[in-house]
Amino acid sequence: MLGIEAVRMNLRKSCFAVACALVIVGTLYAIERQVPQPFREYNGVEYRVGDVPLPPDSEEKTEWAFARLMYPPGWNDGYRGRFGGDWRYGMSLWTQDFPRADRHFSLALRRLTRIHVRSVEQPVSLDDGEDVYNWPWLYAVQVGEWGISDSEAAKLRDYLLRGGFFMADDFHGTVEWSVFQESMSRVFPDRQIVEIPASDAVFHTVYDLDDRFQIVGAEHLQEGHKKDGYVAHWRGIYDDKGRVMVAISFNSDVGDSWEWADEPRYPEQYSDLGMRL
Repeated sequence: MLGIEAVRMNLRKSCFAVACALVIVGTLYAIERQVPQPFREYNGVEYRVGDVPLPPDSEEKTEWAFARLMYPPGWNDGYRGRFGGDWRYGMSLWTQDFPRADRHFSLALRRLTRIHVRSVEQPVSLDDGEDVYNWPWLYAVQVGEWGISDSEAAKLRDYLLRGGFFMADDFHGTVEWSVFQESMSRVFPDRQIVEIPASDAVFHTVYDLDDRFQIVGAEHLQEGHKKDGYVAHWRGIYDDKGRVMVAISFNSDVGDSWEWADEPRYPEQYSDLGMRL
């Protein structure tokens, strides 16, 4: 009997230890993956809250959402002096095309794939604790004029190395490339930005995108380019396993191709390519 009681006692101790371990692991996981920030609306440089009506299912729980990166403006911010206030409350560079482009792309993804996509975007700040880790796909516009801090660069690096994906879009010309390149050298001082080869799976997973021409923004249709950004480049940063962590649309305006997809005056060929990318 004493032997049986000893076994029972040891079993209870083992179960208690396992339970404690699970609580600790669960707590650590909760710390790392905090509850996602709620959906928030912001005034943008093109649209004010309410200009783009909220879809009726905007609060639906889904498996994927379009996450837009919020960031501070840099020294060459083209909107400097035109809009006042704190970038964390909207009316800043990061809101270009927002939220119309985000919702158009999300709607297209819902229609063209079986992914359960949320109908509204999710603005995400790297300064918002661990929230960025809740959103596996991150998009930013006008990154040739941004001014991310060293702490934000470190957070972005960690996010990407943990499996996150970042798309950088709508920046043009020599100066904006140098600003972006400098910031990404702080994110990844040990990794190079390279041209994504035409054979890469990223261009052939859903559609075969062999013809990746320059996507011109709505305000530059007559010129056919912006600043000295004459040639479109599709560049990226890879992880150690060959995964594209950062996809870079340089000298193209993919965001405009989403934003103006339902505008008859905007060339269909640009929106068609932008949606398929």
